[in-house]
Amino acid sequence: MIELYTWGTSNGRKASILLEELGVPYNLHPINIGKDEQFTPEFTKINPNQKIPAIVDTDGPDGKPITVFESGAILIYLGDKFGKFYPKDPRKRIETIQWLMFQMAGVGPNFGQVHHFKRAAKEQVPYAIERFTKECRRLYSVLNGRLSGHSYLAADEYTIADIATWPWVLRHEWQEVDLAEFPNVKKWFETIQARPAVQKGITIPPA
Repeated sequence: MIELYTWGTSNGRKASILLEELGVPYNLHPINIGKDEQFTPEFTKINPNQKIPAIVDTDGPDGKPITVFESGAILIYLGDKFGKFYPKDPRKRIETIQWLMFQMAGVGPNFGQVHHFKRAAKEQVPYAIERFTKECRRLYSVLNGRLSGHSYLAADEYTIADIATWPWVLRHEWQEVDLAEFPNVKKWFETIQARPAVQKGITIPPA
């Protein structure tokens, strides 16, 4: 059984979407980050970095429980464990990993900074807004270029790289990005949005 500790954020939704796609049973443990529940001693034992998501697999590789935190690591672990959305072919696997890392190192941090400085910062910081907005749009251009002639980001199939990136593009309105400017991204986004598991995954935990 997978124990899922998460909240309704872009990173949190990666894990819930993948679990819904896999169709495996899991127990949900909502961690309300608006109430600082990620800082409790109980959750800190699960993730010392005090961030969601995290999972505990009660049936780990050696039959004993294992804890996994960091959203990208969770996707790799689950994809490998259940043999889906994470190709076994070496070339396809490294392609998937590199686009997953593109999300982890580029899309996530920079889109997140746009969200912060445009929506949450107590004061407007023009330099920060300009810097991260520019980088955000550059990353959309990279995605748009990659998706020219490709239905998905890696391996010409739906993988954890798509599952990692899609929840951040879901917030394109927060980034003040019109997906019509990036037609390949728009088509990819709408294709994934239509998947029933994705529609269910973004509602976990329920609002």
